[in-house]
Amino acid sequence: MTSKPDRVVLIGVAGDSGCGKSTFLRRLADLFGEELMTVICLDDYHSLDRKQRKEQGVTALNPKANNFDLMYEQVKALKEGQEIMKPIYNHETGMIDPPELIKPSPIVVIEGLHPMYDERVRSLLDFSVYLDIDDEVKIAWKIQRDMAERGHTYEDVLAAINSRRPDFQAYIDPQKQYADAVIAVLPTQLIPGDKERKVLRVQLIQKDEVEGFEPVYLFDEGSTIDWIPCGRKLTCSYPGIKMHYGPDTYYGHSVSILEVDGQFDRLEEVIYIESHLSNTSTKFYGEMTELLLQHKEYPGSNNGTGLFQVLIGLKMRATYDRLRGIKAQVAKASAN
Repeated sequence: MTSKPDRVVLIGVAGDSGCGKSTFLRRLADLFGEELMTVICLDDYHSLDRKQRKEQGVTALNPKANNFDLMYEQVKALKEGQEIMKPIYNHETGMIDPPELIKPSPIVVIEGLHPMYDERVRSLLDFSVYLDIDDEVKIAWKIQRDMAERGHTYEDVLAAINSRRPDFQAYIDPQKQYADAVIAVLPTQLIPGDKERKVLRVQLIQKDEVEGFEPVYLFDEGSTIDWIPCGRKLTCSYPGIKMHYGPDTYYGHSVSILEVDGQFDRLEEVIYIESHLSNTSTKFYGEMTELLLQHKEYPGSNNGTGLFQVLIGLKMRATYDRLRGIKAQVAKASAN
């Protein structure tokens, strides 16, 4: 029988479908080990099945189609180290299946459309990230995927995106203001008139003054820096790579922004960039680069997406170590 964890660390991963949540979760599993992590997909808290949503004219993004009371009760129970009977939403049938028993691990990740929508659930989170894909990039990605793999027409793809947009803007997008960190994927500024969206500009927006979270910085904390890495030390084909770092405000919060525009040709050379970053929360020199190299095949590995997913994973590990350490110290002090 597995013992109940003495402190469950709760992590929230939010974003629209197709924005890279599953890749990010794979990176977290690499970092923590799957045995330490329980992942809860919040789609399981849909209160309406696919047929009912169609009848009522609501999308899965609409809060009316989700049971936030049950979500809060069960996430709170998991954080307290208790087992739950979690509902299951079956994506293949669109039906709600019988519930399953979930036992919490030391790390519980809640991921999906609404981790930060409900204030009660949000208040339970120890660390949160929002994956934010710019509309132009999202459309280009979806068109490439759905037209190539699913035989959809350009008009079909655009109609599907547009039908979701009002609910996305009303209920999903505003959650990014609550996240400790946002990974924003934007069109490149290095290629004028670029329509392919293969080269990307990626920002890591890090909230200042979050307890225990030290934002990653480039060269000099708090300065504003534009940096073109040395071409002899970092091989990159057209249009090259440009980095930026500086303070900013985001939804009224003071933030630090780190940005990579362009893509890497040789991942092992990212060690050159790593050596110029501070507060990475790595445990040894080169760990960030090693984690990227571990899975070169993951989407986004050759641009800022993979780099920042790894960095936020390292920050989540630092949060976990800190909170578990605090719990261990408290237990030790009370025993004395």
